[in-house]
Amino acid sequence: MPDILLDFEKPIVKLEKKISEMKALAEEENLELAGTIRNLEKKLDKLVKDTYSGLSRWERVQLARHPARPFSLDYINHLFTDFTELHGDRLFGDDPALVGGPAFFNGRPVMVIGQQKGRNTKEKLFRNFGMMNPEGYRKAIRLMKMAAKFRRPIIVFVDTPGAYPGLGAEERGQGEAIARNIYEMARLPVPLVVVIIGEGASGGALGIGLGDRILMLENSWYSVITPEGCAAILWRDAAKANLAADALKLIPADLIKLGVIDEIISEPGGGAHRNFAGTADAVRTGLLTHLAELDTLDGESLISARLEKYAAMGYYHDR
Repeated sequence: MPDILLDFEKPIVKLEKKISEMKALAEEENLELAGTIRNLEKKLDKLVKDTYSGLSRWERVQLARHPARPFSLDYINHLFTDFTELHGDRLFGDDPALVGGPAFFNGRPVMVIGQQKGRNTKEKLFRNFGMMNPEGYRKAIRLMKMAAKFRRPIIVFVDTPGAYPGLGAEERGQGEAIARNIYEMARLPVPLVVVIIGEGASGGALGIGLGDRILMLENSWYSVITPEGCAAILWRDAAKANLAADALKLIPADLIKLGVIDEIISEPGGGAHRNFAGTADAVRTGLLTHLAELDTLDGESLISARLEKYAAMGYYHDR
């Protein structure tokens, strides 16, 4: 059970605690409370279902940022074998905000790449809160080109509040690095599947996220800007982020209607941070399905379909 609770999680945890206490009491005092406990468990199931099915966009953003939510390395360690992390962009240095390297997925060789946040203060600073510098984007495309050379599919986990906006990053060509990645990813002759596992903000996400298939976990978000950034621009008040979240239409249910993503991966009741194994299994199923479909296409067909996919986005129908 996560130590940090969001407001809408508190009634669920309170009821879970009550059920646990009642089970302990029944065992210690040899009391017959099975019927009462079953009723409470039914009540809990309904509460979880009602709570998480009725979340607002802003509440889903909060879930995507939950401190206990699984990060890229959690999925890599759970779903892949023989992962070997590679470092450096061969130009400036390494970027700990991005991890990646060759691995095996379901017995086949792949290249896996992901943005990595931190759990505690030391890790957060080391990983720069998942915000990549130019060397991170250059490392990513280096690994992707390596995958193309050896004809390995590429799997990408996106989870970032945005590319790092610091002076040093701009001096080293942040914008050019992201633009270069988008250009190069469009021409990769191997399958490229992207999974947004938490936050997917702006060019920080798109810089490693242009793929043949885009999958999103149910409680993730993907947008041109953070809700706070949007609110600061539109209302000059970041506290109105909840209004901005609604305006941006940034959750999976919105984006699949717009044709921006290809699949919503359901999370077990309560979210990925309360049932990581179940979430990881759902991610595995999604990856296997889409990789199998993409395996039927040769390199030239993959590139053509990818270009058509992105060219069709945002098409306006005058009705």
